[in-house]
Amino acid sequence: MQTNIPRIDIDSLSEHKEDEILISRFAAYLAIHPNLTLPHRHSFYHLLFFTEGGGMHTIDFNHFEVKPYQIYFMVPGQVHSWDFKGNVDGFVVNFSGDFFQSFLLRPEYLASFSFFKGISQESVINLSEKTHQTVNKLFENLIEHYIDKNVLREDMIRVLLLQIFICIEQSTSINRDQNIPFKTNILLSNFHKLIEKNFVEIRLPGEYAELLNITPNHLNALCKENMGLQAGEVIRNRVVLEAKRLLVNLGLSVSEIAYKLNFNDNSYFTKFFKKEVGMSPEVFRKKSTLESGKH
Repeated sequence: MQTNIPRIDIDSLSEHKEDEILISRFAAYLAIHPNLTLPHRHSFYHLLFFTEGGGMHTIDFNHFEVKPYQIYFMVPGQVHSWDFKGNVDGFVVNFSGDFFQSFLLRPEYLASFSFFKGISQESVINLSEKTHQTVNKLFENLIEHYIDKNVLREDMIRVLLLQIFICIEQSTSINRDQNIPFKTNILLSNFHKLIEKNFVEIRLPGEYAELLNITPNHLNALCKENMGLQAGEVIRNRVVLEAKRLLVNLGLSVSEIAYKLNFNDNSYFTKFFKKEVGMSPEVFRKKSTLESGKH
């Protein structure tokens, strides 16, 4: 779904017009692309590891305080912005959805990491001292191999990135009772993918259960057990998120947004949004405009 929020591609950020991978120290990246502090979305995976700095960053309308040794992960399509204070540095990595496909036998492997689900609250992680020292060394290695352009350079980058992902998943899983079994992970991942593709047309959990070849009760139980939400809530949350993304685009009227999101009329959309968000679309738009005006 297109909006007036800029959609950034890797090759537009890369000095060498590479379209699969970009790795940089963050201060240098920010100096070249200062406009990226404004709300934008990516067509690629994006991760940022802060080593110094302060301020705020926003991912899909959730606000996070910037802290040293914090890392965040974003999947394609999420909207974010920054409002930094003082000197900010660290490492940034952008990679395309295809970057790991030829390397891994399981195409859904990335989605098995808890921080690559597109849920912003689970994708911003404050690392422990032990973990951040390990991760810092891996990022220094990444920068080295990215600059060197040696033989098998991209495979070395893939290996180092996977080490970072696994190291962080292991450190965060200590705080969870148990890892979600892989089969469950695949079903939930496929449910999210189906929602992403169909949320405008398909709103009923039963229809998604049919597409997944499981019963509606099974789908509901999976969502309840692993996300603490009913399947219907997961679908509604995605509709609300898109509504919020469209509302920050001032070029669209509320009735145009209702039409884009397949609501029968403006009043039904307003009622739905107010019930889910606790305020009308107009109030949300005004509040978001005021907040972005402060930056």
